[in-house]
Amino acid sequence: MLKKSLLFSLLFLLLFSCQKTEPTQQPVNKKAIADSAVLIFQKKLYTTQIDSVFNRYNFNGSVAVFKDNTELYRRNNGFSNFENKTEINDSTVFSIASISKQFTAVLILLQMEQGKLNLNDKASKYCKELQKKEYENITIKQLLNHTSGLNNFGEKLLFKSGSGFNYSNDGFNALGKIVETVSGKSFDDNMLELLKKTGMKNSSTGAVFKGENFAKTYVGNSKSQKVVENMPKRLGNKEIGIPAGGVLSTIDDLHTWNNALYSGKIIKTETLKKFMAKSTERQHPILGTMGYGLGIMMNDNKPVSYFHSGYVKGAPSLNIYYPETKTSVIILSNIADEEKGKSAAFRPHLKIKEIADILENIN
Repeated sequence: MLKKSLLFSLLFLLLFSCQKTEPTQQPVNKKAIADSAVLIFQKKLYTTQIDSVFNRYNFNGSVAVFKDNTELYRRNNGFSNFENKTEINDSTVFSIASISKQFTAVLILLQMEQGKLNLNDKASKYCKELQKKEYENITIKQLLNHTSGLNNFGEKLLFKSGSGFNYSNDGFNALGKIVETVSGKSFDDNMLELLKKTGMKNSSTGAVFKGENFAKTYVGNSKSQKVVENMPKRLGNKEIGIPAGGVLSTIDDLHTWNNALYSGKIIKTETLKKFMAKSTERQHPILGTMGYGLGIMMNDNKPVSYFHSGYVKGAPSLNIYYPETKTSVIILSNIADEEKGKSAAFRPHLKIKEIADILENIN
């Protein structure tokens, strides 16, 4: 009797397991489908439009567009070393020139968060180069937004501090000295610590760079060029200065920086608002009129964007961030035809920015 009962149970389980079951129908995620279609469309538009810029100008450099962590476009073209024909790739390290200023600004803001300084402090309190009577009222904030009146160390102020705008490398080099004073560490150590903390594995400064894949810089064009000597060490020279223009980076590292900075992962949300707030206006010789915050430029019209250009001899660059869509547009190069002027060197960058502005406006 027990055997029959056991057999019957096994047959029942076998029959039940052999029956076909209808698959459970998952609900359609219309938003995900729509978002995917938009991304595909954006990728095609960016590819068509930016490729035309590469072709028109025979652009030697790297360009990438990211929407948050999704890559919409990337292209490397030309040589990082014209002598041995080393091609630019995703690992190529470029001089980013004055894009460096936002990194120096963040180092100052981090010291502020630790209570080691106040933005309204007189800069002369921390920087001996500013301890002369004419400079005594310059504040740290005025150095950050270029309203100090300072041009070069030792020269007369161009205007009363706080009453105008003059873009000053020495103003940012003074900020570098302030970072050293209040932290008790060299500026390079502070910068390397920040880069590491942010996850920028291939970035450094021109003073301490020991890595590989550095894009040698050139003046000229793809057919005829002359190398800029002593790069990247020359970025530490008096006429430039590491805090003003001495950071080296890659496309991917700058994307990492943008995402971390504007999401509040490096400095606090309240501090980020100070960094991004328009505190003065700049007449840029190439980009035109824009607002200026603390080491960052901005366009507060549609589309809202935060950006900074950079130029040292042979290396024009531009880093743009659109906060509404979390989109980064990064343009790095290692050659400039200086005989045609800076405006010609930045023509590809401007065209790509125009493309990005238009596409951002139709989002």
